[in-house]
Amino acid sequence: MPRGGRRLRRRGARDHLPHRPREVPGGERDHGVVLPRAVPGARDGRRGVAAARGRRRDRRHRPPAGPGRPGLARPVAVPRSPRVAVDTESASPPPRDDLVAGPAVREKLAKLGIHSRLDLVLHLPLRYEDETRLTPLADARPGEPVLVEAEVVENEVKFRPRRTLVVKCTDGKSELWLRFLNFYPSQVKQMAPGRRLRLFGEVRPGFFGAEMVHPKVRVVDESTPLPASLTPVYPTTAGMSQANLRGFIEHALDTLLLDDTLEPALLERLALQGFRESVLLLHRPPPDVPPASLADRTHPAWRRLKFDELLAQQLAMRIAYRERRGKSAPRMPDRHTLTNLLVKSLPFALTRAQKKAWATIAHDLAQPHPMRRLLQGDVGSGKTLVAALAALQAIENDWQVALMAPTEILAEQHYLKLAHWLEPLGVKVSWLAGSLKARAKKAAAEAIARGETQLAIGTHALFQEGVDFQRLGLAIVDEQHRFGVAQRLALTGKGTEPHQLMMSATPIPRTLSMSYYADLDVSVIDELPPGRTPVVTKLVDESRRDEVIQRIRASCAEGAQAYWVCPLIEESETLQLKTALETFETLKATFPDLAVGLVHGRMKPDEKAQVMADFKARRVQLLVATTVIEVGVDVPNATLMVIEHAERMGLAQLHQLRGRVGRGTGRSLAILLYHQPLSEMARARLKVIYGTTDGFEIARQDLLQRGPGEYLGARQSGAPLLRFADLERDTDLIELAREVADTMLSERSHAVERHLDRWLGHRQFYLKA
Repeated sequence: MPRGGRRLRRRGARDHLPHRPREVPGGERDHGVVLPRAVPGARDGRRGVAAARGRRRDRRHRPPAGPGRPGLARPVAVPRSPRVAVDTESASPPPRDDLVAGPAVREKLAKLGIHSRLDLVLHLPLRYEDETRLTPLADARPGEPVLVEAEVVENEVKFRPRRTLVVKCTDGKSELWLRFLNFYPSQVKQMAPGRRLRLFGEVRPGFFGAEMVHPKVRVVDESTPLPASLTPVYPTTAGMSQANLRGFIEHALDTLLLDDTLEPALLERLALQGFRESVLLLHRPPPDVPPASLADRTHPAWRRLKFDELLAQQLAMRIAYRERRGKSAPRMPDRHTLTNLLVKSLPFALTRAQKKAWATIAHDLAQPHPMRRLLQGDVGSGKTLVAALAALQAIENDWQVALMAPTEILAEQHYLKLAHWLEPLGVKVSWLAGSLKARAKKAAAEAIARGETQLAIGTHALFQEGVDFQRLGLAIVDEQHRFGVAQRLALTGKGTEPHQLMMSATPIPRTLSMSYYADLDVSVIDELPPGRTPVVTKLVDESRRDEVIQRIRASCAEGAQAYWVCPLIEESETLQLKTALETFETLKATFPDLAVGLVHGRMKPDEKAQVMADFKARRVQLLVATTVIEVGVDVPNATLMVIEHAERMGLAQLHQLRGRVGRGTGRSLAILLYHQPLSEMARARLKVIYGTTDGFEIARQDLLQRGPGEYLGARQSGAPLLRFADLERDTDLIELAREVADTMLSERSHAVERHLDRWLGHRQFYLKA
């Protein structure tokens, strides 16, 4: 024995690792034999023991085996979980759970958003593998996945350049080499000479000829039948194999009723196929189904599921709208006192669009039910003024108003502007933010609680504990999609049933208004105030940076001001700050005759406010900034903006940044610096932002390119309400779903609740936000 008393381990030895293959039922159509995965670091004894212990624990947590289906749950009738009362101000209700599985499996399924057997049924494949037909080796084309059948001629474990199992096969006419880099000794025995293998994978040219690397392997004989349907490939997570996930889904398909929630006559009129038929086809498509119709989701089975999903959304939105109309809220008629005084005090006239939006909001506030209106308009369209008029109408009726913004810069901009407009009218405006010192924060909160403050403006600090409104009648939320569910519900919870006005400078595409925002009333300000000049946009390669420097020097020499926006680095806020500091130092050295300022997200709020005040007062000519200036900054004398690495930013963000200039009467310019090479997506984004300043067209293009996430915020927090439908491609289905939802609700159809429960379940909570 070596010194120290420790026995030397033989190289390659394993502790507690199974060498026998585990049999899996043929119905799973994956492998006749599934081999255990190699355990990382299995040469280490303690790790091997721990890994084996973990596998035994996982086996204990698997569902009990059913007849003919080892490792899968027996069909068990599980009562549906009772509805749970939930505090909607703090958290969403838990999802239903009727899975028969152990904690380890449940945890993995939860990562996929699966909490019930119905979730398993609606966990649809990403793609399919065709294992229903055999391809002769001679006909296999490189790069295409095929199923081949061949007999093992020889196998060998090679150790150079690394340990590899190499298997030579033949189908009688052509040869095929198999290579496995991670393998178990049992696999060597499995693929012994003379064995007949069914292999699925991509054939590609190799050193010895045609080869497959890590194909899917199944030992067969001449009588082994081929699968009757395509093999689904599902989205999965670490520790959940395709074979196991398929097994759980197959069990759910076999044990759930999957009856239709829609009447046969309606399905016939809409030319839709049955729900069960559609689901089964998508999980078990026959080989003659056109693969393109499955891939692009145009198959009638996909159409049925997309319609059901859109219908559930429309039903939920309409029910939420009707419930709100049935609640009572303080009536606030327009008394034309403070509102008229504000309009007369302004040095400009309201635009036609502002007057129209204001008239609609004034009418809503006078009603006895809660207003829930989304006010949207392009950057610089004058939404803040309309919000000020709404606030004054509430204040005229002795109600308090809260205005919440997502950032302190934006909240402070609102405070300065609204205090300038409203305090001369005798309105008490308070500012409440997290950066205030404890004494100032306490004084502001006490003034709000006593009712002395008529308009409170701030960030998330407005809905913290210790801030209580005496008579909150109107809650205004700016850039509403940036707030989470709990935050927005907490603010509205400060009043009994306050009216809500939500503002968005990101125009909402029509299809989103018809779907995700169908429960809201929408007002649009679709024109800019007179005197605004359109911003000219230039796309400039980074190689022409010196020309941009000269343009800044010339612009500032004429008395104008400029922004320099540093590149967006999503992976690292620290790296983004470093880049901003380096750019600041470089530009200070480049422009010794100019006052250069810096603002970024890591600065203290009072420091940030001081820099912005200096910029607005023209004490700073060039402002280096990260994207914290994206919204809310209003400096009319700033006529030039340079955006570095514009190719990294989304369309909505580029449009918002560009909206910081062009707020005065001078000609304004936005220079978008980009770095080569450009991806196709980046090229498409820059082409759109260069070609139009129409926020609604930009929003439509952004929706096409990136999906609805940018616009939804809380409405998709952890639970997107649409998984299958595409808002641009399925416009006809949205219209159809709206029509059917109205009919079902007017007829008080009993199918409404069943349909909602199937498709939304606990996620209806997010509609409250």
